[in-house]
Amino acid sequence: MRSIVSKITKPRLYICTAVFKTLAVLSTISVLAFPVSAQDRLAPQSCDLSALAQPLYDAEQQIQYRLLDNGLQVRTLALENTQAVSIASQFDVGSRNEVKGQTGYAHLFEHMLFKGSQHAPGDSYTQTISALSGQFNASTFFDFTNYYLTIPSQALELSLWLEADRFRYPMLTQATVSNQQGAVLEEMATTIDNQPYVRKAMEFLLSQVSGTPYGHAVIGSVEDVKAATPESLNAFHQRYYRPDSMQLSLVGDIPQQTQTWIDSQFGDWQAPDNKRTQLDDLVVTPKPVHGEIVDERGPWPAVLLAWHTAGSGSADAPGLALIEAYLFQNKSSLLQATSLNDPEQLLSYSIPLTMTHHGVTNLVLVPRARTSLDTLTENAEALINRVASEPLAEPDLCQLKQIWLNNALKRLDSPSLLSRYLSASQTRDKLQPLTGPWERINAVSSTDIQAITQKYFVANTVRLDLLPPWYIRATKSILEFLPKGMSDSLEESVM
Repeated sequence: MRSIVSKITKPRLYICTAVFKTLAVLSTISVLAFPVSAQDRLAPQSCDLSALAQPLYDAEQQIQYRLLDNGLQVRTLALENTQAVSIASQFDVGSRNEVKGQTGYAHLFEHMLFKGSQHAPGDSYTQTISALSGQFNASTFFDFTNYYLTIPSQALELSLWLEADRFRYPMLTQATVSNQQGAVLEEMATTIDNQPYVRKAMEFLLSQVSGTPYGHAVIGSVEDVKAATPESLNAFHQRYYRPDSMQLSLVGDIPQQTQTWIDSQFGDWQAPDNKRTQLDDLVVTPKPVHGEIVDERGPWPAVLLAWHTAGSGSADAPGLALIEAYLFQNKSSLLQATSLNDPEQLLSYSIPLTMTHHGVTNLVLVPRARTSLDTLTENAEALINRVASEPLAEPDLCQLKQIWLNNALKRLDSPSLLSRYLSASQTRDKLQPLTGPWERINAVSSTDIQAITQKYFVANTVRLDLLPPWYIRATKSILEFLPKGMSDSLEESVM
């Protein structure tokens, strides 16, 4: 789980930076933005997107899928006119699999896999891939851990050997464990504890599902990370790093010997006798919640709004993706439409969290000097009520589907993104990893949008006020009562 936050020097943007990090820390995967081009806005009235979607079907026909005897899923997609290949390996293990006293293990173990294996000790992996001009990284989430790299195709055999060696035979010495404990604790301090609002806001959100597998932070607690040992991490590896919980995808210049190399490195990897952990969807009864936190380091107030939704396997998941985009994410979203002229918020930010067995839609709003947090909340809820009460016009629904489809098509131009996407395929999309998700999106109706909005969003807002020191709150309250022109002038002079 890596988080890089740019330094923002403009005062107005600085005010908003701290509260935006709250959601960024909770999520370790990038959520797709939904940019709207002029072409997107001209979605056809009939909404026949079959021609636009055809490249997904064409690319999918070229994917070779194999299921090894040990349960490992392999997908390869050969591309012409390239001399590189992207490899993505995703394991069905994340923070949801951690037990009490071992929070943060999935993330800590991700760090460990860059620090040596049985036949490539120390920094051999990073030095070798770097010497090949390769690029590599990894991320940990609630549900999964993934590893990905792009290398010249002539180095594919060596790279597969390196990947198999670290996945199967990691070296967990006290020295490397101590080293990476320090790295994780530094990351925790930088991205969470040293940032205004983040720690308390994160704990508030996680408390909403306390006692469930999603009830603790991906990065874990300081105490648990410090208490990790080579023995406990090795037990974690033996239980969860197994071929039948792994998806391996290769996209790019695929040599003819690739399948032979995969069999040689992964084919004799035996799955352990214990069964894989199976979880059920969270049963959360949505209800309105209102809390507040005060942080003496806070530069300006903000409000964090959240709604419990459903997991990625739910029948409601496609509709939820379109609703989140329509409400808060698109540049043409309802929220952005309210910001075109004299907006009441300085900035807004939304990172929906879609887990396998649960989902959370999030929205952070930073107010203008003259606008209260109550007003911002009422504005957001008014948009939700509008979608719940008025059927979405077919052209608008078609546009949402086209935007989703355009983003899916963009992955076809990025071997790295595409390999990661393939390795994140749901079980139901095993043989249709590209078109299965699209067909579910395309099947969403205006009636679905309305019903799903009513089910998850109406009157179920989880609200957390992020409040700065008393003197900033007091000044803000005064500005809210001043005439609009005066408060705007004062705001501009400060910003």
